[in-house]
Amino acid sequence: GDTEFTRSLKKSMEESCRKADSRFPDDELVRIENGNQIIGKPKPDQPSPEVEEIGALLRDRLDRINLLDVIINVEKWLNLNKHFGPLSGFESRISDPELRFVLTIFCYGTNIGPTETVRSVQGVSRKQVAWLNLKRTTEARLDKAIAKINSEYKKYRLIECWGSGNSVSADGKLWDLYEDNLLSEYHIRYGSYGGIAYYHVSDTYIALFSRFIPCGVYEAIYILDGLLNDESDFNPDTVHGDTQAQSTPVFGLAYLLGIKLMPRIRNIKDLSFYKPDRAMVLDHIQSLFKEPIKWDLIEKHYADMMRTAMSVKAGKITASTILRRFGTKNRKNKLYFAFRELGRVVRTMFLLEYITDVDLRKTIQAATCKSEEFNEFARWLFFANGGKIPANLKHEQSKIVKYNHLLANFAILYNVNAMTEVFNQLKSEGHNITRDHMAAFSPYHTEHLGRLGSFELDLTRQVKPMTFELFVD
Repeated sequence: GDTEFTRSLKKSMEESCRKADSRFPDDELVRIENGNQIIGKPKPDQPSPEVEEIGALLRDRLDRINLLDVIINVEKWLNLNKHFGPLSGFESRISDPELRFVLTIFCYGTNIGPTETVRSVQGVSRKQVAWLNLKRTTEARLDKAIAKINSEYKKYRLIECWGSGNSVSADGKLWDLYEDNLLSEYHIRYGSYGGIAYYHVSDTYIALFSRFIPCGVYEAIYILDGLLNDESDFNPDTVHGDTQAQSTPVFGLAYLLGIKLMPRIRNIKDLSFYKPDRAMVLDHIQSLFKEPIKWDLIEKHYADMMRTAMSVKAGKITASTILRRFGTKNRKNKLYFAFRELGRVVRTMFLLEYITDVDLRKTIQAATCKSEEFNEFARWLFFANGGKIPANLKHEQSKIVKYNHLLANFAILYNVNAMTEVFNQLKSEGHNITRDHMAAFSPYHTEHLGRLGSFELDLTRQVKPMTFELFVD
């Protein structure tokens, strides 16, 4: 029960301190000055000549294709339009569900909009384009389609070169809306004309979960939701976040949910290390520690904290709702202090690992890079109209972020398939390609993708089946 929990946690914490203390002198990048951590940056790895050479061959062999055909290709494989049937029983069937689905993803995922879509795709009407979005698309349905793509993506052997699929990196990116000039002052004051697109990007590069957050909301409170809501076959249990994710209540709740929180640490000298016990004496890192943990507080509220975690696991309440409550100005909430105390334990253990393990720091750095690259890739696809959402779609903003996420995952799935074909081809021609070489590439290739021009819509053409297997040892 409660005592057992605190006793074993205290024991883990003591072990973690001793281990860090014994490992501490080994890491030449880390030192302590005046009780503060100083962490140097490791030298970046230079890509090898072989990787450069394979990269050139890969770029050369990826067939040029326009975005509309990418969407058609993936739709032929997965038949996602079937998730966008009538919302009520009274609605009439449509004769061209596949066509409308493909056009809708293209129209809203790139931000071209219905009028321009009709101009650039031959033989379709504006109604065909705008109708599905208005009548049949919900955020939940877009999430379903995203999860379906992700589950297929997980079958590709190539992605194992990039990551285990167990971890995600959570990060937000600001999106703008067009504003009328009259409103721009309003915008500065209330910040309610844009928002943050917040993604959970897998260590295998695909984004598992997206969420639109209005400006001014503390985004770290959503960091756990994406893992708990993942409907695909990934089920990650580790999350890397930006510096915002450092707050102790987040660490406490994550711990009880069985989620490992490993954020990027920027301002380590401002973070306190807590002792498991006032009496503890260490050789090298003693000066880092401030006050001891109040174990009685954790023990006293253990049952309430567990109940909270169980409610989140059962889907009765979201993690973000709880973290939002903790964020309010009145800190009379006893549970807040208990979660904060538990979080101090868990975060201190993480920080000790962080300062003594250069590989862990590299992993976290790499995860953050994947988030940033995904953001850039998604924004590259959302190219039309300066990447700003038209103001009349303000209430649709969160749907549009999901359309763009869905389009990005269409393109990533298409690319991983194309890359697998090229690598298999090169291997069969006798090129020496290893898993290490392939780890250096990402599926965010854009050179072969066409965004502009006039498109012919051909839904009759055959597509080659998906290539999951990789012939590289």
